[in-house]
Order: sequence, then C-alpha cells, then structure tokens
Amino acid sequence: MAERGKIVAKSDVSTATPTATAPSARNRTPSLERTPRDLIIGALLVLAGGVMWGTNATVSKILMDSYAADPLWIACVRELLAGAMFLACAGVTEPRLVVGLARDRASYPKMIGCALVCVLAVQVAYLSAIDWTNSATATVLQSLNLLFVLVFVCVRGRRLPVARETIGVALAFAGTVLLATGGDLATLRLPLMGLLWGLIDAAATSALSIMPVKLIARWGNLAVNGAMFVISGLVLLPFVRPWSDAPVLDWFGLLLMTYTVVGGTFGAFWAFLAGTMRIGSMRATLLGTSEPIAATISAVVWTGAVFAPTDLAGFAMILAMVFLVR
Repeated sequence: MAERGKIVAKSDVSTATPTATAPSARNRTPSLERTPRDLIIGALLVLAGGVMWGTNATVSKILMDSYAADPLWIACVRELLAGAMFLACAGVTEPRLVVGLARDRASYPKMIGCALVCVLAVQVAYLSAIDWTNSATATVLQSLNLLFVLVFVCVRGRRLPVARETIGVALAFAGTVLLATGGDLATLRLPLMGLLWGLIDAAATSALSIMPVKLIARWGNLAVNGAMFVISGLVLLPFVRPWSDAPVLDWFGLLLMTYTVVGGTFGAFWAFLAGTMRIGSMRATLLGTSEPIAATISAVVWTGAVFAPTDLAGFAMILAMVFLVR
C-alpha cells in the first residue's frame, strides 16, 4: 500500500494490500465497540494514509528525475530516518515492547529475514519500478500483491480459488497485460525492467502480511517495523554511502526529501495504522485504494504523466481485483 513498509492484515494482509497494517491483538479495537465517530475518524485516517503514500510515490519520482537521486539512496535514507522515528514513537508509547524485542535474541534471524524481504526488497523494488515507469503504474502493479497472498492462502488451505477470486485473478491478469502491451500483444510498451521490478515489488509486499505477523503480535507494529526499517537501512549503508553519494538538493529538493520521510513514510504509516485500528483491516484495505488513485492524479498534475485509455482500463481492472480478492 505502498511505498510501504506497512503491515496490514489479510492475515492486514501492510496491504495485504499495500496495503494495510495489522495492529496487535491487544491493541485492536473490538468491532462491537466501534462507534460511528470511530468509523468516520478511522476512514479519514486510512484515506489520508493512502493519499500520502500515493503522493509520496510521485515525490520520489520527482527526486529521481529532477535531482538525479538514486533509488537506493532514497531507500537507504528513508529507511534509516523513518525507522528511527518508528522506534522513537514505540519507545514513548510502548517502551516495554521495544526492550523486550531487543532482548529477544531468538527472534533476531527472523527479524533480519523480515527486514531484507519486507522492507529492503519492497522499498528498492518499488522505487526502481517508479524510476523505470511512473508513480501511478508502479503503485497499481504493487496492488498485485493480493494475488501472491491468494496463492499462499489457497496452498496453505489446500483449496482452489472461489468464483469471486477467480474473476479477480482474471481481471488482474488482463489489466497487467493491458499496461504492459497497450492492447497490442505483439509489443511490450511498458519497459520490461519496470514490469519486472513491479512484479518483484508485489511479491515482496505480499510477504508483509505473512512473515512478520508473529513478531508483530508479540512486540507491536511500531517496534517491529522500526527495527526492520533500521536493519534494512544499515544493510544498504555500505553499498549506498549516502553521505558521499548524496544528490545536490536545493531548498525544494530538501522539502521533497523531508516529505518522503516524515509524511510519505512515517506519517502515512501512522495514519493508516491508526485508522485500521478503528475500522478494521478489511475496510482499511478497500479504502487503501486511495493510494493508486492519489499516485495517478499527482503523477498527472505534478509530473505531466500521460496515460492512454488502455492504461486507465488496466488500472481499473487491477483495482477491481482488490475488491474481489479479499
């Protein structure tokens, strides 16, 4: 949901969109206690989180195109700074969980694995997909993570997809083909690397709803995601060396970079998580479709991106899949 380092529950499944984030059981608001005010506030927070994620994708595209910022550099800086903010908030609100997670050495291998797949792979693949295509296309391709989750659920449950899920898969496949070929099956209009990075992003994003679930249930969303972001950023550090390979940013570039860390990553995550706790992961996943919509609108308005009718049809088919595969 997605530049996400988020964790939703379809399980969230942090999408199992991009999308959503699944609060731990002890922090989840029981559905019977949800008041109309909770639902309204929760819906607004989820929508705000989706919009911030979507616009964050376009902001990242501007940084890459206008300031020659490398996707790995953006990923490294964003992960370290946003991760520090996650841990700081967890330290204030749930200090015992942060200490407990740090002392739980048996969980270190799993935590590292989650950081490499659920944060590093997601961030690098998503930003690379944006770099090769545009923010809207990359965000819509990320929504295909639901298909990977569906495969996992069906294999684990030893069942075949139901009719609604089958229709969703067909729509997603058709929408992806339209995006890639523009309706002409003899050509590949979407850059192959952009398509591959988008599919890698979708696969890695699907892991967000599966791999860290037990860690989050025990130690909380903020602490676990903060740790994963920081670990991922530290892994990139020796390869990226952000202090020596930083792009030249003017005041506007610094403003964009600040937004991508504070608003587009940390703020979006917090808003989406807070909203999910109030309205539930299912409603949050559906409202999370505000992310690709925001990415598309901001790409057109801010970067002048032009989409053909086949692109928009492909977007619509993939988004329709979100409402069917749940």
